[in-house]
Amino acid sequence: MDFRGKKVLVFGAGISGTGAVKLLAEQGADIIWYDGNTELDEAALRGKLAEAGAQVPGTDEKAAGGSLQIVLGELSEELIGQLSLVVLSPGVPTDLPLVEKFRSAGIRIGGEIELAWACGHGDVLAVTGTNGKTTTTSLLGEIMHAYADEVYVVGNIGMSYTGVVSQMTERAVTVAEISSFQLETIETFAPRISAILNITPDHLNRHHTLEEYIRVKELITKNQGLDDVCVLNYEDEVLREFGKTLKTGVLYFSSLHTLEEGIYLAGEDIIYDRAGQKIRLCSVRELNLVGRHNYENVMAAAAMALAYGVSAETVREVIRAFKAVEHRIEFVREHRGVVYYNDSKGTNPDAAIKGIQAMDRPTLLIGGGYDKNSSYEEWIRAFDGKVKYLVLIGQTREKIAQAAEDCGFRDIILADSLEEAVQICADRAVSGDAVLLSPACASWGMFPNYEVRGRRFKELVNQLA
Repeated sequence: MDFRGKKVLVFGAGISGTGAVKLLAEQGADIIWYDGNTELDEAALRGKLAEAGAQVPGTDEKAAGGSLQIVLGELSEELIGQLSLVVLSPGVPTDLPLVEKFRSAGIRIGGEIELAWACGHGDVLAVTGTNGKTTTTSLLGEIMHAYADEVYVVGNIGMSYTGVVSQMTERAVTVAEISSFQLETIETFAPRISAILNITPDHLNRHHTLEEYIRVKELITKNQGLDDVCVLNYEDEVLREFGKTLKTGVLYFSSLHTLEEGIYLAGEDIIYDRAGQKIRLCSVRELNLVGRHNYENVMAAAAMALAYGVSAETVREVIRAFKAVEHRIEFVREHRGVVYYNDSKGTNPDAAIKGIQAMDRPTLLIGGGYDKNSSYEEWIRAFDGKVKYLVLIGQTREKIAQAAEDCGFRDIILADSLEEAVQICADRAVSGDAVLLSPACASWGMFPNYEVRGRRFKELVNQLA
């Protein structure tokens, strides 16, 4: 799409919005950067663009055929009538009244992923799923760095897709972590290799029903062709059935079944079996990651790389060396015989189940946070006698406490802050125990994101006398 002379509105002032403005400025668009938050500062937003390396003109100036106007709060009908395209940041719900107004006016609505795809080059390997995206994306990125000369790793791991598009050549390989929020607005996005790691209830406050959440996740395959490949989790019944409907190539991974074709766990060995060739990649004892969910993440990343054409030897070498990403069952410290783990990335009950399942000692568990309309009974039943105390914080603490009592678990302590929760655990833990931050909830309301929450937890643990 030629953006020169087109009036494009970028909705959202976060990392994705900044990347989108930068890219559109390079494309010569007339940009309106909009956010409903009137407390934002225009000078600070322009500073963010400068830090991102964006060369953007002022409201009335012209450079490369484009201009930039920043609008905070109300958006006038006059400006809406001038728009050719609206680019939504992932955090902007598609059913907002203002978005509905754009739609009713016949304005094309897209997202950061669609914009980056329209302007980008090379192949894309895209990862989605409820849990495991960051670990799988990071590992796949490391594999591709060992294989290709020009690799970009983008998504909810610090770098926006739109922020790197201008650097890409036709030889580029982009490894992208893709959320359901981003998939809602794709039109032509077509990854060479895609993966859906798993689907469990999450973000129902945004998608409203599990059926809609599943539909959106499956959109990652929408535009894939016959020569493309989708990697799916055989242990997820929804995905196993979904694979039967796809015209694209399908490659399953499994932690519990031996597959005639795919990648699977046989005892402690990860086996890749395709086109009659069976290859042992490694033993899980050779990995630096723990837990069956992490073995699935390794298999998913390996399957994507192998399907793309990376050699088994390169895959083997990288997966053996890879270490856990920050905030995902991350070892923090051993203090007085107690080990502390940061699993702040466990932002929903299913992810938190993986966290507690990875513990091999009595555990004091810190949970709670922002309510995404989740149910917590399955998480609590997964404690399986490991949890000595459940220390709860945040908006959901009473809701989780009630769910725990309904499940017969009563060793519950309510705390007013993460600082108090860590001290409670430190006071009650004895040598041989573990303290695990695995909240089963988002961080919003207490922290800007799970990264800030996880880093604060590590600070508090490292300050223990």
